[in-house]
Amino acid sequence: MRNLYRHSSRTAIATERLEGAVTADVAVVGGGFTGLSTALHLAGHGLKAVVLEAEEIGHGCSGRNGGQVNPGLKHLPDEVEARFGGDLGRRFSELSFSAPGLVFELIAEHGIDCAPRRSGTIRAAIDQAGVSQVTALAEQCSRRGGAVRLLSADDMKAMTGTPRYRAGALDPRGGHINPLAFTRGLAQAAERAGARLHGQSRARSVRRSSTAWQVTTDNGSVAAPTLVICTNGYTDGLWPGLQKTIAPIYSYIAATDPLPESVMRTIMPSGSALYEASWDVIYYRLDDEGRLLMGGRGPQREARGDRDYRHLIDYALKLWPQLDGIAWPWSWHGQVAITRDHFPHLTTPEDGVHLMLGYNGRGIAMATASGREVAKLIASDGKAEIALPVRTALDQFPFHGFWRMGATLTVAAHRLQDRLRRR
Repeated sequence: MRNLYRHSSRTAIATERLEGAVTADVAVVGGGFTGLSTALHLAGHGLKAVVLEAEEIGHGCSGRNGGQVNPGLKHLPDEVEARFGGDLGRRFSELSFSAPGLVFELIAEHGIDCAPRRSGTIRAAIDQAGVSQVTALAEQCSRRGGAVRLLSADDMKAMTGTPRYRAGALDPRGGHINPLAFTRGLAQAAERAGARLHGQSRARSVRRSSTAWQVTTDNGSVAAPTLVICTNGYTDGLWPGLQKTIAPIYSYIAATDPLPESVMRTIMPSGSALYEASWDVIYYRLDDEGRLLMGGRGPQREARGDRDYRHLIDYALKLWPQLDGIAWPWSWHGQVAITRDHFPHLTTPEDGVHLMLGYNGRGIAMATASGREVAKLIASDGKAEIALPVRTALDQFPFHGFWRMGATLTVAAHRLQDRLRRR
């Protein structure tokens, strides 16, 4: 795996392994966007967090995703309000569309060097179903005061450099970043605010004592009255049943080196991030140095070689034939957490326990905002009216043990449908 972000990130972070027994106001398991944002915002409320990460900070999909800071949820605003009711649904939807603003505010406030570009997010339609989706998105956002612009086929050709798309919706609140650099910068900000971060400190067990939750690692333990578990696509069996609430779907990315100027100016002239309105989501962007990053579904397993990324490169060549002969030296993958209902899940199954995960491919913005909301809930002893739905029971996939087989078959079937529609 050749992760471009490890090469291009100029932000470094080093954390010590947890040794011995420590105490905190909040124990946070997971050193990605959610855990780091929670720790940072807890510090703003005067609470001390200890963050435990099994590998290194940003090891999971926080350091492996497409870098798109996308507004909104998978579901459109009308659907969100219908599902959660007018008040909570409205606040939930508003949170999702304002979440990119929080990311870019934190970058500015803490001086995070992560190549931020707030150039908008385009949802692109490849077929009539997609046209209906982006039209509804633009209309529903406009009705709520959001400046989402509906794009014609000609607009899309001018903005992307390819004639593939029938329509699109441009949301100027979105953009893109180097996600690993953002994760490391968020970690540094949390440390400066008073949080303690420990890498190479996998949480092995959790138990409740009379006054605190105790999280044990191989070399130490954390005791805290409040526990947050936010391991997303890398969730294991630490909390009973939590692993069954998500399908850890593999997402693959291939990237070029900086493109020749003559080629670069013909690809994504808008500079926006783009994802397609289809089941087999393809997403892409140009980074700050002119590299093209193409992402999408891949084999639902660890990559075995360059062939596992070939479908992304082939599709890029369909979009922009001028890429013929360009090398793709970078390729990597990560696991995103998909929930049954495609909404993020905040579950509080016991007093002092907050389980936050399931961003369904929109992790940069929503995980960062969710961390802030979780911190607000904890600081208020559960009294704050936050913008996230709070569940008390886990929503598990039936037959979860067969998720890989089901995901492989579903990806293959929908990819075939999408390819037929793209012709």
